[in-house]
Amino acid sequence: MIPYLFAGFAGLLVVSGLLTILHKNAVTSALFLVLAFCSLAGIYLMLGAEFLGMVQVIVYAGAIMVLFLFVIMYLNLQHDIETGVQLALRRGVGWLAGGVLAAEALMLFARRWIPGPSTVASASAGAGNTQTIGLALYSHYLFPFEITSMILLVAMVGVIVAGKARRGERS
Repeated sequence: MIPYLFAGFAGLLVVSGLLTILHKNAVTSALFLVLAFCSLAGIYLMLGAEFLGMVQVIVYAGAIMVLFLFVIMYLNLQHDIETGVQLALRRGVGWLAGGVLAAEALMLFARRWIPGPSTVASASAGAGNTQTIGLALYSHYLFPFEITSMILLVAMVGVIVAGKARRGERS
């Protein structure tokens, strides 16, 4: 029964992920993303990571998606008129960023910096799931955790500035 549930959740995750990026309406894409988050939470629950499954639903499907929908509604996405220079610049920057990400991934895999079992997980073998995640997150992965929070902060400030610029307001 478990392999069928896993296959069902995995299939739902792949389909809803594809519908998220292929759908033209931003609100519908956000709702498909909520479905993808919930199916990922189901996979976590089946793997015995109950804390991660519940955090996935509460934080991502709840709080982050409310933020996404708020941003979508706040920006009132309309089509801007773009010239050939703007389109070429956007594509060039996109390809450059993708190349940098691919180079970083290759460097990480070449140096064997692939995340895996850490010494924190083996040291706290008697600890619960939540305690092990907390120890790993705030000791071994503290720097990536802080970088992620800074990226989210910059994104929120950028959305506010972009929204004000679209309305013609000054900050």
